[in-house]
Amino acid sequence: MGLDLISRGSGARPSVRNLRTGWIALATFLALIALSALLVAAFSRSTRIADELAREDERMLVTRYLDQLGSSIVAAQKVQLTWDDAMRNAVLSDNEAWADHFLGDFVWNNLETDAMFLVKPDGGLVHGWAQGRPSEDVGYQEVRTHVEDLIARAKRNVALGGRTAGMKPLADIDWPVAASGQPLNRWAATAVMRHGRPAFLTVVSIVPDNDYSLLRREPNYVATLRYLDGSLISKMGGDLVLGDIAFTDAVRQPRGVNAVPLKTASGVRIGWITWTAKVPGPKILQQTAPVLAAFILFFLGVVAGGAVIVRRMRVAANELRASEAQAQHNALHDAMTGLPNRVYYMQRLRAQLTQIIEGEAQGNLFVAYIDIDGFKLVNDTMGHHVGDELVRQVGHRLRAALPRDAFIARFGGDEFVVLHASEEGARAADRLGTRIIALMRQPFLISGNTLEVSISCGISWGPEQSEDPGELLRRADIALYRAKQRGRGRFRRFTPDMDASIKLRREMEMELRIAISRGELSVAYQPVVDTGTGVIGGFEALLRWNHPERGEIRPDLFVPIAEQGGLMIPLGTWVLRHVFTQCRDWPDCDISVNLSPLQIMAGDFLTTLAGLLEETGMDPQRLVFEVTEGVMLDRSTHVIGVLRELNRMGIRVALDDFGIGYSSLSYLRSFQFDRIKIDRSFVQNIERDRDAHSILCAITTLGKTLRMKVVAEGVETEVQRLLVQAAGCELVQGYLFWAALPAPEARALLAERDEDVSLRQAS
Repeated sequence: MGLDLISRGSGARPSVRNLRTGWIALATFLALIALSALLVAAFSRSTRIADELAREDERMLVTRYLDQLGSSIVAAQKVQLTWDDAMRNAVLSDNEAWADHFLGDFVWNNLETDAMFLVKPDGGLVHGWAQGRPSEDVGYQEVRTHVEDLIARAKRNVALGGRTAGMKPLADIDWPVAASGQPLNRWAATAVMRHGRPAFLTVVSIVPDNDYSLLRREPNYVATLRYLDGSLISKMGGDLVLGDIAFTDAVRQPRGVNAVPLKTASGVRIGWITWTAKVPGPKILQQTAPVLAAFILFFLGVVAGGAVIVRRMRVAANELRASEAQAQHNALHDAMTGLPNRVYYMQRLRAQLTQIIEGEAQGNLFVAYIDIDGFKLVNDTMGHHVGDELVRQVGHRLRAALPRDAFIARFGGDEFVVLHASEEGARAADRLGTRIIALMRQPFLISGNTLEVSISCGISWGPEQSEDPGELLRRADIALYRAKQRGRGRFRRFTPDMDASIKLRREMEMELRIAISRGELSVAYQPVVDTGTGVIGGFEALLRWNHPERGEIRPDLFVPIAEQGGLMIPLGTWVLRHVFTQCRDWPDCDISVNLSPLQIMAGDFLTTLAGLLEETGMDPQRLVFEVTEGVMLDRSTHVIGVLRELNRMGIRVALDDFGIGYSSLSYLRSFQFDRIKIDRSFVQNIERDRDAHSILCAITTLGKTLRMKVVAEGVETEVQRLLVQAAGCELVQGYLFWAALPAPEARALLAERDEDVSLRQAS
């Protein structure tokens, strides 16, 4: 019996052991299942969190981009709206022609605004433009409420252009000013819906830049509207690396896509900016699924799978960080050249200038404004692809040749700006300018074409010249303008006299405006002589300004002032009326009058001309209008239509200064000119310069082939007369015959001519 008991006891131990082992195995299996489920759940949650973090990062990037978009649009407009002329012509007076050119047309061409409004402080519309052209129906009433709200917000907003040092009492409001006393722009921006399309609406005040006394009351504001859809949202998607970004006006947030609300300044949602989020979760799950399956079967697989998961998540996080860094890089860099853009440049300029001012750094900070000479000609003649490649190669040369600490940016078009620090002043500016100009000595090879181009450069530096970043940039731009005036392919340092010359230019502009209104200008007439008979065939009307204090002012000085100051249209109208009135009763002869390109481009030119002809009774068949080659560069239907309408009216058209501009045979074919005038530069050296004589002969042959008369200007010697006659010129004018004469003397010459003709016929 004892043996039996012993036998039973020995048989029970394996059963208990097996049962215990089974429970352990079951517990282990269940633990593995629970652990696997827990790990799967934890992993699933972590991927969802990673996805949501990725979506949140993208939403932050889009929101930040939208916030910066309004301020960047406003900053780009500030240069044109911080201007004494803008105060005089768009606030203190209503100069519609000036506003059309310097506000509507300028802002459209440079900023591509879809609509623009000049408004009063109470929101009343003064003028409107649609895509740069004046328009009475620009849909202002749809956005007026928003404009009025933005003007109210602008009065509470941070001033643009500098830190507010105080408030200047005006007649109706207190206005923020900088430490220098310069009034600061007030601004505000918002998103709106217009014509069923989302758009950015900005409002910026007009303030003076030099004559602060012009700000006597609350100024007018310029409101601009740029649609957010189309090219702008496409650029936004490219900058943020979000390929399918779009706008929807859905009431609720769309499902299945990432989105941020687009709201007005008052918080009203007008729609959603949507895109497909780049989430790492699906990619992680796809790549780690085999590892998870193996983990369910093998515990070691679980460990290995966990390691893979962690590694994959780190890779995904790194990719997200890299994507964010790329988006930030795109927001601050130019896509074509890879150089920093205007926003990045101004950030760097402001930061480094502050360090010097606060004593954290020493020396001066140099701003070099660079522009490619004749860039428009390259684009027009060789194509925009060549122009784009030229911009890229210029940027590459600047980056490769300038010092490593130089900060180089592209502002757009053919404009580059360099930021360079040095402990010296003018001498360092000269070295920098010389180095920049020298970079263009070697030609560029683009698409099989060898291009020899030059650049012009203007340099300013601070804080010695100014502590304001915008002012430093403005002064460098002024110096660039003076460099181009001196012949291009050179640099100029900004000097105080440049501001003085600008002041003189503005004084002359005001005096010219007064002279036009008072009729203080005059017209002289230079005879045009037939080379074969020596008989006067007509006169060229030449504008003269005898200033009571400055004396005789040359047309090449005051005509550009009139063109840039918005005076060319009234000045041209005055000349036409004066010439028509003086010459309408003269004996048979041609009267040549020079036309400005601005007159031809004016929409009401033909109407004004018809009115002048009817008012004065001038015979249009006696008129020859002279236009320069620059007019023909814009081969728009408007220009060709105006010239053809002049022909239809009986007025002949001459191509003036042929050979010195952008001479091209194509526009000689596009319009039948009556005559071409050879510039005096080809005549002055004709006795000694064989090339000049050959060019003269070639132009004459070309004119005859195209059935055009050829006129030689500037004939001063008998040898020159014989040479131009031998070359085939039919008409000449110059001091050899007569200088420009007052109207009575010119009329007397015609009387003598007719008397001589009568005597020859009688004999």
